[in-house]
Amino acid sequence: MDMDDKHNLAIIVGSVREGRFGPVVASWVADQARAHGGFDVNVVDLAQVEIPLALPAAPPKFAGDNYPRPEGMAALTSALEAADAFIVVTPEYNHSYPASLKAAIDWHFTQWTAKPVAFVSYGGAAGGRHAVLHLENVLTELHAVTIRDGLAFPNYFTAWQDGRPLDPEASGYAKTLLDQLAWWAGALRLARETAAYPA
Repeated sequence: MDMDDKHNLAIIVGSVREGRFGPVVASWVADQARAHGGFDVNVVDLAQVEIPLALPAAPPKFAGDNYPRPEGMAALTSALEAADAFIVVTPEYNHSYPASLKAAIDWHFTQWTAKPVAFVSYGGAAGGRHAVLHLENVLTELHAVTIRDGLAFPNYFTAWQDGRPLDPEASGYAKTLLDQLAWWAGALRLARETAAYPA
């Protein structure tokens, strides 16, 4: 594998709430990722996926292809499996992230393993940072590698216009996130192809 190859990037829209702002943020992030040039971009909207909250009583050994997921989740599972890297776009609800996002994560196991995850959050004064702190703990438990430099948009309801953030430095911050994500995506893909991860 060439470290300069494009990486498969899944951008996950975490909110399914009516009237959500997530698709606006995800669309802008996807544009930034395409302009970066290091990724083939796939936007995964959880509002379009069947995600039951009740999980099957199956032991972890069934966490791979044999895990009994509903048919409506097949496209999500395939997208996560194919991804070399993830960007999770999340709001902050009550100092944490949406139940839809937790359910989507919990239905999958090996799909996250030894892959990098970056975060783009939005919310009130904290800009979704509490949600990201919780997500970092969850995804680390699943052996994912979280990226240090994320994007947070405080008071997004006044900080965006016409589908873009008003902060002129936002694109520069996005480039830093994407540069780090591309580096980790290449390094971890090479590692996965070289040797099995000792989970």
